Amino acid sequence: MNGEGARHPLITHLGKVSELYESFFHFNEVPFNLTPDPKFVYLSPGHQEVLEHMIYGIEQRKGFILIAGDVGAGKTTLTRLLVNRLDERTNNALIFNTFLNEIELLRAINRDFGLSTEGPTREALIEALNRFLIDKLASGGNAVLVIDEAQNLSVPVLEQIRMLSNLETETKKLIQIILVGQPELTRTLNRPDLAQLNQRITVRCRLSPMKFEDTVRYIHHRISVAGPQSLVRFNPRTYRLIHRFSGGVPRQINAICDRALLVAFARGRHLIKPGDVRQAWGEQAGVERRRWLSAYNQKLSRNLIPSTLLFILVILASYLGYTKIKGAF
Repeated sequence: MNGEGARHPLITHLGKVSELYESFFHFNEVPFNLTPDPKFVYLSPGHQEVLEHMIYGIEQRKGFILIAGDVGAGKTTLTRLLVNRLDERTNNALIFNTFLNEIELLRAINRDFGLSTEGPTREALIEALNRFLIDKLASGGNAVLVIDEAQNLSVPVLEQIRMLSNLETETKKLIQIILVGQPELTRTLNRPDLAQLNQRITVRCRLSPMKFEDTVRYIHHRISVAGPQSLVRFNPRTYRLIHRFSGGVPRQINAICDRALLVAFARGRHLIKPGDVRQAWGEQAGVERRRWLSAYNQKLSRNLIPSTLLFILVILASYLGYTKIKGAF
């Protein structure tokens, strides 16, 4: 069953591969899913610091909090963990679809807070939200708005969000707004026309990739959560490869480890070897390359068609001009 290079005897039952995979390694569930499950959260020092900043900003009613980080760094997972840790006196609204206009955003916020979204105007929607927030403050509660993928927000929508920060008393902010996004969000906020919003952000955090030691702890943590009695083992050399290929980004670590475990499973081994990781990374990199090439080809096609038409028109115009001149002689 565990012979080197031997194929797993049950691998032919394709309909049960997932169950066999979990059973083979003694997992209760798959350890390296890409979904942001708070149960699997490993708080590196960097993640812990960001979480504490968010909690501090909410408790101190700082108004605006900015969380920036690269794709797959764990931003969404952290925000979900934060929501799970909020006390019952704190209401929250989570916005994940950020391709919204101003009215759509207000309706989405009110809907998440359990308020009416029937207001025909922006003023009516804001008034309903304001009444809710004042009642919440009077009862000793708080309200948190989390906007994920905020780098997609248009400038008018960001300006609308700034206007929400005007919902306040003389001493306290009525709503705490957490903007979560990729690094380009920070660049957008540095625009001159968003200076008022940028100046109101008092808590700022950057979520960085994990260091090597935390990458190792992260892998062990997810394995132990998925199966306390799991049989999977990693060759010591694999950790350096995983960290180097992933760059310490949790989502990339998950993708590489998941594929490496699948390679070992198919070969009937509980030991993950460097070759398994290299194969996993090669497959992952191939997928990324295909995605990049597909996007590049689409962009090239969009740019090439107008350029080609322009070139044809120039040639045609030159030919007609030449013909006219020739006819004159």
